[in-house]
Amino acid sequence: MKQEQKQFYQRTVDDVMSQMKANPRGLTDQEVRDRREQFGPNKLTSKRRTTIIEKFFAQFKDLMIIILIIAAIIAGFAGETVDAIIILAVVILNAIFGVFQESKAENAIDSLKEMSAPMATVLRNGESQSVKSEDIVPGDIVLLEAGDVVPADIRLTEANSLKIEEAAL
Repeated sequence: MKQEQKQFYQRTVDDVMSQMKANPRGLTDQEVRDRREQFGPNKLTSKRRTTIIEKFFAQFKDLMIIILIIAAIIAGFAGETVDAIIILAVVILNAIFGVFQESKAENAIDSLKEMSAPMATVLRNGESQSVKSEDIVPGDIVLLEAGDVVPADIRLTEANSLKIEEAAL
């Protein structure tokens, strides 16, 4: 197997450090900026957010809402225009409140995610620094301690009594 085709875990630490242009003392601030510009943030891409219109029409997928719409149509054909209008008004108001609640819940979840952004310890400029996990770049030297969550795909270079909890996987 050629050296270039081997996965990082199959290669020596020195080979990986050389390919990643990493330094055992950590990256410099300029290297971090360059790599962040080249590779972007260290975070998973999230799915596309639904638009307000999509959320509005999604409110009409509930079986009870469909039954109410059918009841409004039947009431309209039966000459009960007032009943049909009242039923449709209730259904539309329900959809508006549903969109409002869903948007509020999404914003609350986003705020919680931002507040609980995982942190990681990396070596930069020869010193250990605490950074947000999304600020890690390829080539960073990540320091792990007991209980830490691994913040990115990493190549272990040194370990002492390492135990891994894979339940989250």
